[in-house]
Amino acid sequence: MKLFQNIYQGKKVFVTGHTGFKGSWLFHWLEFMGAEVAGYALEPNSEPNHFTQIKPKGISVINDIRDAEKLEHSINSFQPDIVFHLAAQPLVRYSYANPLETYQTNVIGTLNLLEACRKTNSVKAVVCVTTDKVYENHENPDGYSESDRLGGYDPYSSSKACSEILVSSFVNSFLNTAEYGKSHNKLVATARGGNVVGGGDWSEDRLIPDMIRSYSSNNKLVIRNPNSVRPWQHVLDCLSGYLLLGQNLLEVKLEKAKPWNFGPTEKEFVSVESIVQMGQKYLGSIPVEFGSSGLHETGMLQLNCENAISELGWLPILDNEQSFQLVFDWYKDFYDENRISTTTQLQEYISLAKQLNSVWIQ
Repeated sequence: MKLFQNIYQGKKVFVTGHTGFKGSWLFHWLEFMGAEVAGYALEPNSEPNHFTQIKPKGISVINDIRDAEKLEHSINSFQPDIVFHLAAQPLVRYSYANPLETYQTNVIGTLNLLEACRKTNSVKAVVCVTTDKVYENHENPDGYSESDRLGGYDPYSSSKACSEILVSSFVNSFLNTAEYGKSHNKLVATARGGNVVGGGDWSEDRLIPDMIRSYSSNNKLVIRNPNSVRPWQHVLDCLSGYLLLGQNLLEVKLEKAKPWNFGPTEKEFVSVESIVQMGQKYLGSIPVEFGSSGLHETGMLQLNCENAISELGWLPILDNEQSFQLVFDWYKDFYDENRISTTTQLQEYISLAKQLNSVWIQ
């Protein structure tokens, strides 16, 4: 089967944040497709962690995205065709305790990345990953489109909105599409994803990892906001959007160099409490306690993904039931069978995408 027109086969791909949950899945998928992959990130932030478990073959540079000199050297030495920028401080509650680190990592780190790519002639495309939380959220039930106003109540959300503004300004100033083929040869886009779930996530202050810790230790699960509604999405659905966007940039489709939402369909927006009930269905009884973080957290957050659907031809493959079955099966394999099912689940996902005639598979 041909994935993304085989555009990644033999390509040199640089991934920042490759030791994180989403970055490690992307790293694995790229290697699965025959890409030559290099990553740049901090050490994995948990033990166990997905990156170590998948045993990647590519280059792994362990360093901070705020180290501009090291980052530029790493990118220039590798001479990648495309860069996926996922390195970030990704946690809302952590951002309240560490706002300076959050802004430095998410804003200045992105600037370091863009400047390094600008100076590296081999780079033809850059996909900067931000978040669904970049929008000024008024709990709009119709969901937010890419043209809606950016904002952010907490330091994490606003730092990501700042990084979106930074990318737009940087592109307008140095990598404008009107000058493509004249003063530069690069296309840059941003990708705004929802609440991503999948096997191998052990991060702090995330619903699924918290559930898994309760499952594996038989400790009580504390739920802060049971009625909060989020755009839950399996990591492979999210990454298929990033990879499809990257394909379009590598194919020099100038009009695709802009922000994109990647999230589930409207019917897949469900509450935290519903996800807990689904977890208990697959994992068995987990003791639950409802509490409060004492910090502001959004009640409802929804994305409008019509642009990705109509202009890229992208569609999510999995519904909530399929997504969370894969998630909980992954952890059950890990804890009960001592087995890493990442490759198996990727192959299952690709087969399902083929059955659904997804645009990125032939």
